[in-house]
Amino acid sequence: MIRTAILGASGYVGGELLRLIAAHPGLTATRLFGESKAGKRVGEVHPHLASSYRDLFIEKFDEGALDGIDAVFAALPHGHSQRIASTIIGRGIPFIDLGADFRLDDAATYEHWYGEKHGAPELLSSFIYGIPELNREAIRGARSVAAAGCYATAAILALKPLMKAGLLVADDLIVDAASGVSGAGREAKEATGFSTVDGSISAYGLLGHRHTAEMEMALESRVLFTPHLVPMTRGIFATCYARAVAPCDPLETLRNAYSGEPFVHVISEPPATKWVAGSNGVQMTARYDERTGRILALSAIDNLGKGAAGQMIQCANLMLGIDETAGLTAIGVFP
Repeated sequence: MIRTAILGASGYVGGELLRLIAAHPGLTATRLFGESKAGKRVGEVHPHLASSYRDLFIEKFDEGALDGIDAVFAALPHGHSQRIASTIIGRGIPFIDLGADFRLDDAATYEHWYGEKHGAPELLSSFIYGIPELNREAIRGARSVAAAGCYATAAILALKPLMKAGLLVADDLIVDAASGVSGAGREAKEATGFSTVDGSISAYGLLGHRHTAEMEMALESRVLFTPHLVPMTRGIFATCYARAVAPCDPLETLRNAYSGEPFVHVISEPPATKWVAGSNGVQMTARYDERTGRILALSAIDNLGKGAAGQMIQCANLMLGIDETAGLTAIGVFP
């Protein structure tokens, strides 16, 4: 078994990683790190995992604790991975990072969107952007991967094949996307509390949400992105608009682009987040509107699955020479 360590093991993504690893045929969770829950058993922090991790504790991170570890997953707030990446990379341990620290191409872009200087710009070129459907071969040969953000994953997967096929007018892309509350993390906040969110929908991050930078990097186009918070626990639903170069069939383009992909399902009807909940699946569709000359593309993922832990596992499988689908499913939990 391949021994893994998880940084940020006490959060929602850390819990999802543990859930997926518990059923993975080739990975085992060996060391778990989390500052706020250090000293607690996994079952105390993630009760749904108690039977799978009876004797495993969460601990504070120490470089020496990586001895004997074959792969590291990091699910930390932005800025934290910069402080430890050189240690992990220096030890030659495959590193799958979900933080935003190494997703972007250059330090200046990071500083623009995150409002602070990058702490390890010399390492940016060491990381491959982690969307396997787009960068599979590069990920397969990588030692360090920066898994894509949840909103970015949903939008990029819906739009990239259309852009690559020359169907879209560049610099005229609009993405409206809605997320479940778990995307805000486990820490209690008034803005994501039940009484605030229940029965309501709200927009946030107007004109400046940080996932915009990933979308623009991957799509090579300016993007107007507006995220919304909706009263559900899990899920991302992206509604994407673009001006078409000419009349076209975007649905057929998506079908051709993702033919044979294990986790992307292109469908005729509009997708729903419930259909992919608890999975690494992506469901999408697209239309060309003759009246406005625009293309509409819709995409649904689980923000904790394909938008986070599932995508990390998918990347790790490629990096470690395991079957890409190991431990993952495109089957959602319904109802």
